[in-house]
Amino acid sequence: MKRITRLGLLALVAATAGCSTVVPPRQPLNLCAVFAEKGDWRKPAARSEARWGVPVPVLMATMYHESSYKADARPPRRYFLGFIPGPRPSSAYGYAQAKDEVWAEYVDRQNRWFASRGDFADAIDFIGWYHQGSAQALGIRPDDMRNLYLAYNEGRGGFSRGSYLNKPGLLNYTAQKVLPTAARYSQQYAGCPLR
Repeated sequence: MKRITRLGLLALVAATAGCSTVVPPRQPLNLCAVFAEKGDWRKPAARSEARWGVPVPVLMATMYHESSYKADARPPRRYFLGFIPGPRPSSAYGYAQAKDEVWAEYVDRQNRWFASRGDFADAIDFIGWYHQGSAQALGIRPDDMRNLYLAYNEGRGGFSRGSYLNKPGLLNYTAQKVLPTAARYSQQYAGCPLR
């Protein structure tokens, strides 16, 4: 009987292992509080900054505005007739909201075969990698939150073509939400106690 119970418990654990149990931080607009609550996030963020040259506040503001720090974030489904679930508008997934093809490029170029979009350390490294690539390819400064975020959303080709100029919603969101978050994070991060 004990063996059956143990096997049942193992099966239950295995069945739920794929479910996301990561809870987003309680104070997402306070970077010091985020790092205090999520003690294992600060070092990967600092490693990404050191590796790619993109400041931690820019990396974290990107992640916050892409996924609200949800490990399993996906774009909402569209519904037909109001109740029949249709496809999602893109393959974006995880903390970084990385699409399948761009994530595959990252995995291939960085030899990160076991990287996961639902893993904070992998996702923050991806954001740094993508922003650094945009800085090099498009001549954007690594601390230019506005243009890095627009290039992240539109892709480098779309940014080069100025596709964001025809998207007032994205421009307003970037100006009114993303930039203030990055500025707040930058000010907070300078005073965060080291742990």
